[in-house]
Amino acid sequence: MSTQLVRAQVLLNTGEVVSLASTLTDTTVGELKTSGVVGAGGGLAATSIGTYANGKTITAMIQPVVADGFITYAYINRRGSIAMCLPIGVSEIVCNPLPMNFTLQAGDTISVLTQTSAALKRTVTLNTVTSNGTNAIFTATPASGTTTSMTHILTGQTLGESLNGQGIRMHWSTSIESSLYAGGSVLYVNDRGLPGGSCIVTNPNDVPLKSNMMGLSTIQLNWQAQVITSS
Repeated sequence: MSTQLVRAQVLLNTGEVVSLASTLTDTTVGELKTSGVVGAGGGLAATSIGTYANGKTITAMIQPVVADGFITYAYINRRGSIAMCLPIGVSEIVCNPLPMNFTLQAGDTISVLTQTSAALKRTVTLNTVTSNGTNAIFTATPASGTTTSMTHILTGQTLGESLNGQGIRMHWSTSIESSLYAGGSVLYVNDRGLPGGSCIVTNPNDVPLKSNMMGLSTIQLNWQAQVITSS
């Protein structure tokens, strides 16, 4: 199995800048912890973010979760659920600090999935945040020339089953092969098979990742998040 060094930096409300760095195994969800090496003068043991900063608030991501290869998704894990989706990127792309407002609790961890294989590079990921604060992540690895519905990374549910009755207020989507998707987007398809909203798919190798508020919708039970591949 291959591994990657995953890194990030967060700013806390106390003024601390926390560097995170962990070597994670590709295709297996791993935990990104505080860096065990801070400088020549020493450092701190690799620690879960919730243990290190219990009760403190992340006010910005100075550096998103990055690696030399591709990151599928990253999120703050609270008791086995997605407490907050996190921005991702690659080492060579410079990103502006991204404002956040998330108060950490003991037990919070940062979960990350990395990958490098050619087959998995087609994977598309959709991150959504609803008006009531629900964070969710959906993925799919479509074959050539197909229409594929995305499912929740933890529950396996569809978009409608996960977010029934909730309005998406912010979203972003990533894939290395974003150019293969019809319209360059994930489509929010309603129960009549018509798009009721969409989210542009960006390639983090080419441009910095940014959340957006275009193509938003209120999701109903039978809705699907779908991608259509051209090849």
